[in-house]
Amino acid sequence: MKFTIQNVLIAADRSYTTRDVQIIDGKIAAIAPNLDVIGTAIDGEHKLLLPGFINAHTHSSEKWQRGVIPPLPLELWLAHLYDSAPVDIEQVYLSALGTAVETLMSGGTSVVDHLVLIPGQEIETITSAVRAYQEVGIRAFIAPLIQDESLMAGIPAGESTQTHEPFFRSTAATLEIIEAAIQQFHRPDEGVSVLVAPTGIQLCTDALFEGCIELSDRYNICRHSHLLETKAQEKLAQEKYGCTAVEHLKRIGYLSDRTSLAHCVWLNDADIAILAETQSTVVHNPLSNLRLGSGIAPILKYQQAGVNVTFGCDGASSNDSQDLLEAIKIGSILHNITDLDYRYWITPRKAVEMASLGGAKGLNMADQLGSLTVGKQADLMLYDLTNLSLLPRTDPIGLLVLGRPTNVVDSAWVNGKQIIANGKVTTINVDELRQELFNRSQWNTKPQSPTVAAIEAHYRTVMGL
Repeated sequence: MKFTIQNVLIAADRSYTTRDVQIIDGKIAAIAPNLDVIGTAIDGEHKLLLPGFINAHTHSSEKWQRGVIPPLPLELWLAHLYDSAPVDIEQVYLSALGTAVETLMSGGTSVVDHLVLIPGQEIETITSAVRAYQEVGIRAFIAPLIQDESLMAGIPAGESTQTHEPFFRSTAATLEIIEAAIQQFHRPDEGVSVLVAPTGIQLCTDALFEGCIELSDRYNICRHSHLLETKAQEKLAQEKYGCTAVEHLKRIGYLSDRTSLAHCVWLNDADIAILAETQSTVVHNPLSNLRLGSGIAPILKYQQAGVNVTFGCDGASSNDSQDLLEAIKIGSILHNITDLDYRYWITPRKAVEMASLGGAKGLNMADQLGSLTVGKQADLMLYDLTNLSLLPRTDPIGLLVLGRPTNVVDSAWVNGKQIIANGKVTTINVDELRQELFNRSQWNTKPQSPTVAAIEAHYRTVMGL
């Protein structure tokens, strides 16, 4: 597995330079002008080479509800999703394939899948997603989504007295499933890692968080969770803990430099300081935050405080896409309205660094991924700078981040293995995937959700609507 990319454009300080890049045994071996060709020669002329981005938070199986859930806040949107969630292992496989392909075609070589598990078929669900990601060849971080409280526990009680149905599976049984998944699937050297991933404070007990901390420490794996996505969750944390969710997670030891936290919309300045102190990573999901009306995360405040920030698409029915370049663009320029001091605004180069090295830091892999550095894994993206949407020629990274690039990926490699060539995925038949997704679905309008009907009045009351 040796090749040399010749005469390719790479970023250098505030400008660009043309270099040759040698790849040997899955790693970047040399970056310099006029290198000898080792292995296959790849023509890099009029192309831009960047490290692969990381889609640092998504839920692949939501693909089957994309475009159909009406405009609702998260708590009601979740109820709608639960009423129509897929229960078919084959659907899990196909949606993971689709998530991988869409991520790749928008610059991502890694995906963090906060994977929704089919009750009673948890290991089979993970097996199906792993199979899909390995077939495509994308680097996969499987974060099985777990909880041990029922849906209504995620909505503040307010002045009322709420009783919740017990969750169908015990905390201990859930932790046993995750440990089995770690033992069976955690193979970083083969491109698949497992994370512990309680869904969030809204649907998880301390016992579940603490069990995940223990597994994370024992197996040296990363942690993932949603955190304070909505105003309702901020209210709920005060009801449950008498303090902020961030203060509570610090108290029980969940925050660390191996912890990535999706959303982080409703944090105060003291919370932000805690994230900086614990070296936790924030995964910014701007499109779903807008789609669900959750709010605008204070990303510029995070960065000024020294918190690592990266980007995620979130699930394909709260976005409703897996276009990582779109998430990076919106996640950058959105914050031009949150701080009048333009010196803090996110530049295209900063956005690219957040999407690559920022994502690697959140997965404890900054020494292996996230930059064009000799010795790092060859997770690479080659962009065609003659594509109409990247013309006329100005600043290539500016065009990529601020424009509306379409079909601009020429080639992609993960761990030195080429999985996109001439703009086409080479590892699977994408036309067959399209046909399968078409055949297994039908045109649909917005179905009614009995769970939304049952809980909407209470939600409106506690939220003052």
